[in-house]
Amino acid sequence: MIPMSEALMTWRKKLEYLQHHEAVASDAAQKFTLSEQISEAKAKIAELEMTAGSQQFITPRAFHADIDRIIKYAPAKLIGREAETRLLSDAWDQAVRNEAKRPRVLTFVALGGEGKTSLVAKWAADLAHQGWPGCEAVFAWSFYHQGTDEKTADSSDLFLKEALTAFGDPAMAESSQGAFDKGRRLAQLVGERRALLILDGVEPLQYAPTSPTPGELKDSGLAALLKGLAASNDGLCIVTTRYSMPDFRAYLGKTVQEEKLTRLSTEAGVALLQSFKVKGSLRKVIPSADGRELLNEFEKLVEDVQGHALTLNLLGSYLHDAHAGDIRKRDLVKLEVADTESEHGGHAFRVMDAYVKSFESEGEKGKRALAVLRLLGLFDRPANADCLAALLKAPALPDLTEALVGMNEAQRNVTFTRLEAAKLLTVNRDAARTLVSLDAHPLLRDYFARQLRTQHPEAWRAAHWRLYEHLCATTPDKREPTLEDLQPLYQAVAHGCQAGMQQEAYDKVYRNRITRGEQKYALDRLGAFGSDLGAVACFFEQPWSRVSPALTEAAQAWLLNAAAFRLRGLGRLIEALKPMRAALDMRITQEVWESAATIASNLSQLELTLGEVAGAVADAEQSVTYADLTGGAVSRKTRLARLADALHQAGHRAEAESRFREAEEMQAKLQPEYPLLSTLSGFQYCDLLLAAPERAAQETHRSGQHGRASRIRSCRAVSQRVTQTLDWSVNRLKLGLLTIALDHLTLGRAALYEALLAGSSLEPCRASLQHAVDGLRRANVQHHIPRSLLTRAWLRSLTSARTGPDSAQSDLDEAWEIAERGPMPLFLVDIHLHRARLFGHPAAGPVGEQYPWESAAADLAAARALIVKHGYLRRLEELEDAEAAASSWPGSTEPAAGV
Repeated sequence: MIPMSEALMTWRKKLEYLQHHEAVASDAAQKFTLSEQISEAKAKIAELEMTAGSQQFITPRAFHADIDRIIKYAPAKLIGREAETRLLSDAWDQAVRNEAKRPRVLTFVALGGEGKTSLVAKWAADLAHQGWPGCEAVFAWSFYHQGTDEKTADSSDLFLKEALTAFGDPAMAESSQGAFDKGRRLAQLVGERRALLILDGVEPLQYAPTSPTPGELKDSGLAALLKGLAASNDGLCIVTTRYSMPDFRAYLGKTVQEEKLTRLSTEAGVALLQSFKVKGSLRKVIPSADGRELLNEFEKLVEDVQGHALTLNLLGSYLHDAHAGDIRKRDLVKLEVADTESEHGGHAFRVMDAYVKSFESEGEKGKRALAVLRLLGLFDRPANADCLAALLKAPALPDLTEALVGMNEAQRNVTFTRLEAAKLLTVNRDAARTLVSLDAHPLLRDYFARQLRTQHPEAWRAAHWRLYEHLCATTPDKREPTLEDLQPLYQAVAHGCQAGMQQEAYDKVYRNRITRGEQKYALDRLGAFGSDLGAVACFFEQPWSRVSPALTEAAQAWLLNAAAFRLRGLGRLIEALKPMRAALDMRITQEVWESAATIASNLSQLELTLGEVAGAVADAEQSVTYADLTGGAVSRKTRLARLADALHQAGHRAEAESRFREAEEMQAKLQPEYPLLSTLSGFQYCDLLLAAPERAAQETHRSGQHGRASRIRSCRAVSQRVTQTLDWSVNRLKLGLLTIALDHLTLGRAALYEALLAGSSLEPCRASLQHAVDGLRRANVQHHIPRSLLTRAWLRSLTSARTGPDSAQSDLDEAWEIAERGPMPLFLVDIHLHRARLFGHPAAGPVGEQYPWESAAADLAAARALIVKHGYLRRLEELEDAEAAASSWPGSTEPAAGV
């Protein structure tokens, strides 16, 4: 891997940035300007590259390759994918030549079993055989190894940790920063070198086709990585998935190329069957389905299964293994009852039905093979040797391991070899030939899981219970475990729930050993929201509305709230509503008013983030009512503050201020030594207190006229308050990252507004705002990060770069990405207003500076529409100020008014 000189690196990044904006720009004039800037950047890069040779700016780094997770699935010979193989080779050659117009992300989309993994694995194996020409780093990951369903596989946590370490940032890998920030950092590290990144089977991290957002990435870390690489990537990222990715819509056909991997051709399918030494007639005497042509026996079989690669592999293996390759025995496979459109098996499952019958007729030999395959149905990932050994120890599990217990290693290896030769099993061994794990295609694991669960439910539960006990007993409790250290316990939770022991798995493993009571260790220390959500999902019968009735009512309510909290932390806000409302209903029914007050308050905050302002006010009022039923002053104080914030956003400022004051009076009585509202309540109160100074500072920014002594005093009063609460948070109360970061944000905002109003130096607010941005990232709270980015964008527009990397524009673009993904429509309003204010005024920036987005008028119109739609009346006066100012700009038209 070869780093460039700092100057060359800067210009390369600038070029990528300009090319990204050219790709998504819709305005012709803006495209022309960007094209000129791109030409200038290319000329500068060429100049620096010529100089680099003589001045030796480039120093070599060690080549790094981590490809084992996928390359072992490369077939000895790939049949029928010549065009797709050429496509891969061409895309890589273009990356090596650094062609401007080329795919930075290449995606193969097809249903399960069409051969996506085999295609990419074989191509990568051939590239490795050639010595990785032009490649500076290689990394591959299969998300199938984290499972294939919602309960165990909706997280990029482990992948991000491993990849960040491989690409040179172990500190970020081990940090508690959220998946989004880790994904952005990984995109930067991968994209700045000619690296090959292969991501296989990402559909577990996408929403299913039946969801309201089909195919969209539900994992913010992977979304940040892929969008980052689509925008800037010196190498190539290859993705395989069952579902198209709407996340790429802005890049599709530009820097992202999506290929639908279709069925094998009839010719290729015939060749695949013949590779298994299947024998049959080549005479074309069988009418095709439409009656337009005659087919031979091979062609008819290929067409009957619609050229499905996995089914043809299984058919070839079955006919060879069970019937000496006689194609006429295909009639034993009931293909006519298969659902050919099913992503859960279709024809492949019908072949496996026939295979199972064949195994059952073979006596002891077949029983052993069938037992091994059924064992794999217990796992949602490769079955490691330790877990297999636990399952195979005496006593035997009835209807499952009788044929395997007591066998020696040599005898088991005979069975493994047979299944591997039949393409039913992948045997992974280390350099010493010691067994590491067994694996099978996810569809085959799914088939045997269903068969075992429905036909032998007692064996299913007993086997999962044994795995649960094994993982619990063999996993040490470390003082500060890593994410890898916790993985066996997460798996233990899944196996315990499958065994029907949800309450024990919840009490003894999840609460006691993973979350460690109320410590939330995995969340606060590791930032592992995705992994933890996967464990919580195991307790649900239907995510995210129905928890297993095997749990106590208290545990059910806790898990509903926990699911909502983790979904919210991951930015999956709409999904978080359902479990939070279910938890609230449960607590109301149980008349547990303290918990009901807390959940209703949290629901109000979530609704506010989602732009449901009226609902947020109503639920906040209910939370106060529930708090009153408890008779607890602490609860009422907090609920009053949340209600005040909702009222503030709805535009009821006087009532909001009254509620805040009432809450602070209660705080002073409860804790005289800490008489001010602090934590989130304190931040929200200061947000209200700074509303008037903020509006005055906006006017000063537009007009350049300083003054407003009363507003300056307000800024100083807020600064004094927060200086005090920050001292309490850091030195006395030892509060968390979020509280400290929000205090720094308030200090930065107050200092910025004061500086603008007084005409003084802007420097004092810089450090506070940087603390705020960094702290909110570490706290892993996506729904707060845009607040800090918006204020820093304002500062950057005045003191440093306005456009390009690390600028006001980049802050606004990042805030937009977070808010749009949420969705967080109130932040979208704030961003529209900031864009128009900071970049729309003719005198706002350098002469000739282009507006980076569509237009200031479009931003103001969009802000008005969202304010009306969501009842975000707090911003109405600011909008009217901006519209009035915009009406006097050259070439402007009178904006639409009225709410």
